Amino acid sequence: MVSPLQAQLLKAGLVKADQIKKAERQKRDAAKRGTQTPDLAGQVAEAQQQKGESDRLRNREQQDERERKARAAQIRQLIETQRLDRSDGESAYQFVDDGKVRRIPLHEAQRVQVVNGTIAVVRMGNSYELVPLATAEKIAQRDPACVLVCNALSGPPADAPPDDPYAEHPVPDDLTW
Repeated sequence: MVSPLQAQLLKAGLVKADQIKKAERQKRDAAKRGTQTPDLAGQVAEAQQQKGESDRLRNREQQDERERKARAAQIRQLIETQRLDRSDGESAYQFVDDGKVRRIPLHEAQRVQVVNGTIAVVRMGNSYELVPLATAEKIAQRDPACVLVCNALSGPPADAPPDDPYAEHPVPDDLTW
């Protein structure tokens, strides 16, 4: 004999007929032994709750991924629209990226601007570009790891001891190896 709740669950496709029979058999056996079996409706409610939690987690991960892709697209657009032309650069500027010394060709005027902090070096994919300081600040708000060299954003060296006699003599950035 099928109860109205079991009939509704069966009709909705949430349970199968053999599951209902098994639950009834467990209920009869439990009654004989004097123990109580878990309710089928309780099991269904628990399964729905777990499914809801997993759906919310998956939705949150998808939303985070969409936001990350949107930030990357904004950074790419900022760099492509604001990058400075450095073709036919006669001098090289060297900087550190991921523990390796990188070199990009620049014009001498651009090199001076990078050292003074009016333009910055940013990473776009596997290449490096020059952008104005305002653009570098916008990029740094979205992803600070993309801005590689921005002398205006960096402050005085914090690792110098207070009694260092050479603290007022900074190492110049324009040294070439």
